[in-house]
Amino acid sequence: MTRRRGRSGTGGRRARGGSCGSVLAVLAALGALVGTGLAGAAPAGAAPGGTAVSAGVGYEEFDIPASHGTTHAHVLRVDLDDPRVRVGLLHPGAVASRAPVSVMADARGAVGGVNGDFFNISETQHPGVEATGASVGPVIASGRAWKAAVPNGQRFGPALPPGTTTEDVIGVGVDGRARLDRLALDGSVHTREGRLPLEGLNQYALPEGSVGAFTAEWGSASRVRATCGTDTDRAAPCSTDTYEVTVRDGRVVSAAGTPGSGPVAPGTTVLVGREAGARQLRELSAGEPVTVRHRLVAAASRVPYRFALGGCPVLVGGQPLAGLDARTSAVRTAVGIADGGRHLLLLAVDGAPAYRSGLTVAEVADTMRRLGADDAFSLDGGGSTTLVAREPGAAGVSVRNHPSGGAERPVPNGIGVFSAP
Repeated sequence: MTRRRGRSGTGGRRARGGSCGSVLAVLAALGALVGTGLAGAAPAGAAPGGTAVSAGVGYEEFDIPASHGTTHAHVLRVDLDDPRVRVGLLHPGAVASRAPVSVMADARGAVGGVNGDFFNISETQHPGVEATGASVGPVIASGRAWKAAVPNGQRFGPALPPGTTTEDVIGVGVDGRARLDRLALDGSVHTREGRLPLEGLNQYALPEGSVGAFTAEWGSASRVRATCGTDTDRAAPCSTDTYEVTVRDGRVVSAAGTPGSGPVAPGTTVLVGREAGARQLRELSAGEPVTVRHRLVAAASRVPYRFALGGCPVLVGGQPLAGLDARTSAVRTAVGIADGGRHLLLLAVDGAPAYRSGLTVAEVADTMRRLGADDAFSLDGGGSTTLVAREPGAAGVSVRNHPSGGAERPVPNGIGVFSAP
């Protein structure tokens, strides 16, 4: 690894596609290559290397000789043990909305950050249906559940590695420790007739035959996309059996045969049903009392999460997951967890033409391990890959990598790093 520390300006070096992948383990030769390239990398538990961005946050960049050619990486090292440092969700104000990482970071006063989860970027299979821009996995912002995960088959992005799901998250608890976990929706709709299961929360895709809830956090995007595709085929036609009910102050105030659009007012919940879920909602009448409850339940941690977002685990307990793609090389974004969750490494591969060979998913896992991470999580890549950091004395952040599309792509969320003076 050849290090270049403390670059300034917009754009550090080069990046491209992000993924979680198919099969094949890391090649022995590749391990030797990356091992040589990363020899001498500072352990994640050490003080932040490279240039200091702020208290407890450091930035560095370096070359990685990978299987498809030399690529260039940008890393933010974040010391969560520093009481002045915290990590939180970057977002544009709604689930179904997008903005460049630099804009979200400056709006929230972050000193650095990277892009987040894969998202509903296009709808070519469903003419007349707009892409929502909403992310795939669960989201927790400032301790509040914003959304749950779409079905695995509705995921945008590359195939999930065996044993992983759209419910997998990287999160930071109220104790300030980072963790990999899984967040499942636990929800219900209580009516006069009984209890209905709630199987969606602010999602661009609902399970077949289900009822989902949309709240003010969703934004103003159309809710039609939620009833398109199936649990196993994202491109399947939209359902022709749908129904929507609006609940305000605990009572049904309106209903419609198709999902609508427009902002959902605070204190209001819009219930969308498809197939069996639609038939259940048709049983509700105007003025009927309805109570909607929902929460995200962690599979592993009992510590509440202050922030969490989805993606794809690639390294757990220092070991790469089985079945990681070792063939497809692309521009990637990833986050590593070190020292028992006390340190984070935010990594973005550069997207400039000279470096677009990028990394395979297996190389991402190996790179993060060699940088000192015990666990690592792959985020959206390609044109989404963006790492920003504040220059010393600057009022806002600057983009340190070169986005592969030539400019920042608007994305639904990201990981923001915040540091008090």
